[in-house]
Parts: sequence; structure tokens; C-alpha cells
Amino acid sequence: MHLSTHNWMRAEPLETTVRRIKQYGYESIEISGEPEQYDVAETRALLRDTGMRCWGAVTLMLEERNLAARDEGQRAASIQYVKDVITMVSDLDGELITLVPATVGKVVPDGTPEEEWEWMVEATKECFDHAWAKGVKIAIEPLNRFETYFFNRCAQALALADAVSPHCGVCLDAFHLNIEEENMYDAIRLAGDRLFDFHVADNNRFAAGLGALDWPKIVETLKEVGYDGALTNEFVAPVDRTPAAPYPDMVETNPVDISPEQLKFIEDHGSSVLSEEFYADQMRITAETLLPLIK
Repeated sequence: MHLSTHNWMRAEPLETTVRRIKQYGYESIEISGEPEQYDVAETRALLRDTGMRCWGAVTLMLEERNLAARDEGQRAASIQYVKDVITMVSDLDGELITLVPATVGKVVPDGTPEEEWEWMVEATKECFDHAWAKGVKIAIEPLNRFETYFFNRCAQALALADAVSPHCGVCLDAFHLNIEEENMYDAIRLAGDRLFDFHVADNNRFAAGLGALDWPKIVETLKEVGYDGALTNEFVAPVDRTPAAPYPDMVETNPVDISPEQLKFIEDHGSSVLSEEFYADQMRITAETLLPLIK
């Protein structure tokens, strides 16, 4: 296992992120699924120069991105978006994409369960075929019920993976597991060798180590099933707007390089654009919590 991180949680130059996490012991990055934001040649050069690597990317299912959409044109555009993310990962020598199939924040279905399942399986198969040709794995991620109605548990993500291909896997996230699973350790065991990626944030979605989750037991269970991929940092720190705020300087007052859609995505997660000092500290705390357990 090694330590990785997402970078969508704060708008800043990729070089700033990569050089920061390098000093804390991170080995890779799971880059934001926004291919138009990254020049492949420049990104490859940055990773090479810093001794880092691309672990993969996560699909950011904003706005109209939805593989279970009723509208065929919307599904086709969503499929093309996922394919573009896959191509970016392949070009960066990454290993996988974390696929969130439906729009994050959407809680009203477009059709019956039977209709949506058919749309979803067909769309994911097309994405998988592209990934297979590009040498990139797909890991389907279940989110908690407040972020998506489509599926929320490991068993449900496995059902979609099974319907797509025996070579399709899942990604689990400790934050979501803690909300939705009867037993998060059994969920990890259920995924077994189909577990391709694992995201980390504590039960309060701050950095690992700042909440109530049992990280030694989580990492031990991952080792038990033979997981040898990344622990990918994905804290989405909740913003406290009251006088009780423990981190009064956590919000960036002058955000740059962030689109309105990305800002809405972050705010819909109960967070905001984080200040550099707070963000860096969360990265450090995650590393100090998890690296001793990995080693």
C-alpha cells in the first residue's frame, strides 16, 4: 500500500499540490477528472521531476454528467466525458479511474429501477471497453445516500461491476462505509480482490485521525484481503460558520482558478475553498496517521 491524494478539494496549481504532498510522504496523486484543465506533457514532466506518479483519476459527476440519465444525448455526453478521463489517465501512465456513475447530489431518479439499471449497465460497459483498450482499470464507487440515490453500499457497486465484466472492480471510501454499511470491515472483505482503490477521510470528513474511525483496524482489514493499492486522501472538511468554529481560518477568502461548477460541487459537500495553511495541515495529519500503519 501507499499514500495518495485527490486534489479537487482545493483550487491551486497542480505543481503546488504535488510538491507539498511529496514532502509529507505521498507517492502518487488521483487527479481531478477534468481533462481540459491539464496539459498532459506538462503534467507528465511535473510528475517526473518530483518523483511522483499518477495513481488515477476520479470522475467529477457535476451538472448533467449521469450514466443513468433518461435522455440519450445526456448519457452519450456522460459516456464521452468518462472516456476522456480514462484517456487522460492512460496518457499519464495511471492505473485506474474511480467511477461515480450518477450525478452527485441528484436524489430523484430518472426512471424505474429496471430502466435505470439497463441504462447504467450499457453505459458503463461502453466506458469499460474503452478503459480495457487503454490499459486502465475501472473502480465503481458507492456514495452515501445524501449524495446519490443510485447505490450506496459495496454489494450494490459489486452488482454493477459484475454486470459489466469480471475485470471491473470497486472503490470504497471509509467515510461512506461508516454511514451506509452494517459493518465496514465486512464490506472490505466482500470486495476482496475486486477492491481496486480505497479513499480515506474520517467519520467527520476531516483528515484521517481527526475523528472516530479505527484506522489501525481498517488498514489491517485491507491487508487481510491482500489490498496493495493506494490509500487516497479525500477529506472534505465541513465549514463551521458559527462562533464555535475550531478552525476559524480554514476558508480561502480569495479563491482563484476554480470554475463555478467546481465551487458548487465543493459547497454541495458542505465544504468551501480551503485556505492553503488549513489544507496543508489536513494533508500532513493524514500522512502522520496512515503512513506508520502502512509500513
